[in-house]
Amino acid sequence: MRLNKTLAWVLTLMATSPVAYAQTEADAGAALIAQGEKVAIASDCQACHTAPGSKTAFSGGYAIASSMGAIYATNITPSAQGIGGYSEAQFARAIREGIRPDGAHLYPAMPYTSYHLMTDEDVHALYAYFMHGVKPVDQANTPTKLPFPFNLRFSMGMWNAIFGNTDSYKVDESKSAEWNRGNYLVNGLAHCDTCHTPRNFMMAEKHDQPLAGAPLGSWYAPNITSDPISGIGGWREDELVSYLKTGRAEGKNQAAGSMAEAVEHSLQYSPDSDLKAIAVYLKGTAPIRTPGETAPAFTYGKPVSVETAIRGDAPNNAYNALDNGAKLFSGNCASCHQPDGAGSPNQAYPSLFHNTATGMIHPDNLVSAILFGVRRTTQDHDVLMPAFSSPTYVDQLTDQQIADISNYVLHNYGNPQVTVEAGDVAWMRKGGRLPFLAAAQPYMVPGIAVGIVVVILLLIGLRLRRSRQKHKS
Repeated sequence: MRLNKTLAWVLTLMATSPVAYAQTEADAGAALIAQGEKVAIASDCQACHTAPGSKTAFSGGYAIASSMGAIYATNITPSAQGIGGYSEAQFARAIREGIRPDGAHLYPAMPYTSYHLMTDEDVHALYAYFMHGVKPVDQANTPTKLPFPFNLRFSMGMWNAIFGNTDSYKVDESKSAEWNRGNYLVNGLAHCDTCHTPRNFMMAEKHDQPLAGAPLGSWYAPNITSDPISGIGGWREDELVSYLKTGRAEGKNQAAGSMAEAVEHSLQYSPDSDLKAIAVYLKGTAPIRTPGETAPAFTYGKPVSVETAIRGDAPNNAYNALDNGAKLFSGNCASCHQPDGAGSPNQAYPSLFHNTATGMIHPDNLVSAILFGVRRTTQDHDVLMPAFSSPTYVDQLTDQQIADISNYVLHNYGNPQVTVEAGDVAWMRKGGRLPFLAAAQPYMVPGIAVGIVVVILLLIGLRLRRSRQKHKS
C-alpha cells in the first residue's frame, strides 16, 4: 500500500511539475551520495586506497604491510583503470566476498571478512558515492607480488570456505539501537575486529577471543574488551569517545601506527553519535583477561628523574658518553617528555607514566614509537614524534640503545615486569615476528619437492614389488 502511494505521488509530481520532479530526483541522488561518503569514511576506505603524499584520493598504490609481503591497494575511483566498469552487484561481491569481477580473489587485507555485514542500503549508497561522488583518476594499479604459494589467489577460495562468513548484519532485538549501531561499526564498517582480534596459525580470526588484542606487524593492537585489567573496562565512555575522535585520552593512551591512521582518516570525521555507539558496544563486550596482566596498563608509573645523578658523569668532550638507558633517555627523550617523564603541559608530548603504551605486558608499541615515530593530524592538533631509525633527522639509535631506553622507561614509568632485548627490537625493525605461515614459506617449495620425490619413490617401489610378485608366480 505504501509503495503504491509513493508511486502515485511520483507520477503526479512528474505530470504536474517536471522541474520539481527533476529537482526532487537530484536531491535524492545527492542525499544518496552524501550517505555513501559517510559509509566510506566509517569504513576507512581512504586510509588504504590513497598512497601517502598522493593528491588524488582513492587512486591506489598504498603498500599495505603484511607478514606475507606488501599488498598494494588498488585504484577504486570510477575510471577504466579503477572500478568504473563495475556493476553494483560486482561491487557488492568484491566488498562482501572479496571476489573481483574477473573471479579472482582479493586478499583479506581488504577487510571483506568484516564488510560482509554491510547492509544493502549502505552498499547501494557506497556504490553511488564512488561512481558519482569521486573524481575518476587514470592511474594504473601496482601489482601485488607475493611469494609462492601466497601468490596463488585461488587458494583464498579454500581459505574463505573454511574461515569465511557471508552472513549479513542481524539486529539483536534484546539490545538498544545504540548498542546495535556500535556492533555494526566495530565488527562491520570500521572493522576494528580485523586488528584487535588474535589470529590462528592460518591467519584467520579466533572468534572465541573477539577483540582480545593481537600483534599487528611491529605494533600491538591492544585488548579492547570490557575487561577492567586488560581491556577498556576502566575507561569512561567519554574517554573512549575522546580517544577515537582525537587520538588521545589523557592518562590513558595515544594513537600511533595504524590506529593513528584510523583516527586521522576516518574516526575524527565520524559523528559523535557513532563514536558514542562504539564506546557503548565495547563497554558491553564479554571481558577477556590477557594472561600475565594484574593491573590496568594506565595505572603504572610515577614521575622519576635521574638528571641530577647523571649530570657531570662524563667530561664535556667525551665520545659515546650516552652508555646506559638513563643517559640515552636524557639525551634523546627528556627534552620533549620532560626529565621526570611527565610530558608537556598540554600533553602534546604525553606523559610516559599512566600510559597504556608503557604499562602493557606487550612492549611493542613503546619500541615501535621509538623506532618509527608517531604522526597524527586531527582537526584540533598535529602530533609529530620523530623516528629514531633511518630515515630520520634525529639520532639513529641501535637495537641495543632502543632496548636500553625502553627498559629505562618501562622500569621507571611503566610495567617493571617487562624487559626488552636487542633481539626484540631487531624483529620489530623488520616488521615484527613472523606468524607460522610466513615463517614456513621458505620451506614450502623444498617441502613440496621432497613430497613429490617421496611419492615418486613410493610409486616406483610399489611397481617393482608388483613386478617381483608377478615373476615369482
